Amino acid sequence: MTTINKLEQALSGAKGLSSQFKTFALDTDDQQAKQMFNQLATTLENATQTLQGRVDYVKNEEPQYRQQ
Repeated sequence: MTTINKLEQALSGAKGLSSQFKTFALDTDDQQAKQMFNQLATTLENATQTLQGRVDYVKNEEPQYRQQ
């Protein structure tokens, strides 16, 4: 598996996990748990932005990933 594939897989996983945490927050009535899930979702959203930046960088810098 190439580096870009691993990065894209990590990005996809982080996006999915963030969505799950948001769903957990909506599904609970426990305010402490709701806050925790929302914080985790926000943390993962920040991670997805960082990963997306890295994916974009690799695609721009590596000739084999450049769009023709």
